[in-house]
Amino acid sequence: MVRFAFYGDDFTGSVDALLQFRRTGLDGVLVTSPEAVARVGEADVVGIAGIARSLPTAQLESEVRPALEALLALRPDVLQYKACSTADSSPEVGSLGRVIEIGRALVGTSPVPVLFAQPDFGRYTAFSHHFAADRGEVYRLDRQPTMANHPVTPATESDLRVHLGAQTGLRIGAVHWPTFADLPPLDLTRADVDILVLDALTDDHLRLLGATLTPRFQRTFDHDPISTHLRPRFVLGSGGLSRALGLGAQAVPGESVVDSALKSESGRKCVEIAPGAGPTLVLSGSASALTWRQVEAAVQAGFTALDLFAEGTPDQALRLAAQGSAVVVHSTRPGQPRTASSAEIEERLAAIGTAVLRARPDTRLVVAGGDTSGNVLRRLGIDSLRITSNAWGIVSLCRAEGTQEHLRGGIEVALKGGQMGHDNLFDDIRSGTPLR
Repeated sequence: MVRFAFYGDDFTGSVDALLQFRRTGLDGVLVTSPEAVARVGEADVVGIAGIARSLPTAQLESEVRPALEALLALRPDVLQYKACSTADSSPEVGSLGRVIEIGRALVGTSPVPVLFAQPDFGRYTAFSHHFAADRGEVYRLDRQPTMANHPVTPATESDLRVHLGAQTGLRIGAVHWPTFADLPPLDLTRADVDILVLDALTDDHLRLLGATLTPRFQRTFDHDPISTHLRPRFVLGSGGLSRALGLGAQAVPGESVVDSALKSESGRKCVEIAPGAGPTLVLSGSASALTWRQVEAAVQAGFTALDLFAEGTPDQALRLAAQGSAVVVHSTRPGQPRTASSAEIEERLAAIGTAVLRARPDTRLVVAGGDTSGNVLRRLGIDSLRITSNAWGIVSLCRAEGTQEHLRGGIEVALKGGQMGHDNLFDDIRSGTPLR
């Protein structure tokens, strides 16, 4: 039985959500299209990795509605729209306000809980104001260096109520952390608000909120699975919300939520990771400063760096991979103007990836870029992913499969967003060295 279902608004974030559920002991699978949902076998959690974060708001309906409808057919207890932990969105691009409107139209008009905090990733919400870490320093969202200068959705407001209020006419309320002592604080039958922004500063806050958000019973679907009294709960938020739901699902009657959660996590670590059996290929469409530091560190560790747009790069990447060498193909570098469109970058990266994987299916593939990774994986023909190891914080190694012959046996893939990972990430993925 599927307990939880989610749509992720980018691929790297979708893998993070799957990881957060897995860390609480729930088995899950991630697919890349609504059509693939019907082919999923037994799983506690099913997710669809999408691209809504990068879409114009006018296109959200055609992307999000079919995905949510496919997930609703699985009859989950809770349906999550997984959003970035920095609330990346605007009225014009990836509007989360519009997403909530779509979700309420499908699931019902109860208040939608919204939780962006993810303490293990340096994301915190206090009195509805959101904060995000950058290189060890915690900033208010609108002053965080990366988000304040985001090329598509720059953060200009830290109060999530104001941020979302610019994207929808729905009524927005809040639940602040000092009230958590009086749990359960969430009255989801309220008629005076449509959205509830939730604070969280610690993992214990996530556990407590998860206990209030996760149904304490198993529903039977003798009737229409989305009839009024059997509709799943619709929620929106980061991987921190996914973790909260997973922790809430482990609660045992008569036992504290914290004790139950700690028991559920003991002994459930992902398997240890071995070095890659073949070459390692990094395909980077990320323009972040952190990703470029990772590229530079990889070169120091022996990777060959190739400019995506340099003449001969596809042939050189294929030749080096055939020899078993480690290669990173990058689409940009600091100070270099980015003139190519996202679609062109994704098409070129996917063409290189396809050629290498056909020649060497034992390649350990890394795709960098929150928006880029989803479109590249779709172009590669990958249908589903399952996490096999979590050795690098919120970056995981996955087993990916597709219908094409070179994908049927499964390949190894790691996805990372622009702000994910440590400087030596690419070489650690190649060597199987866990983050200490």
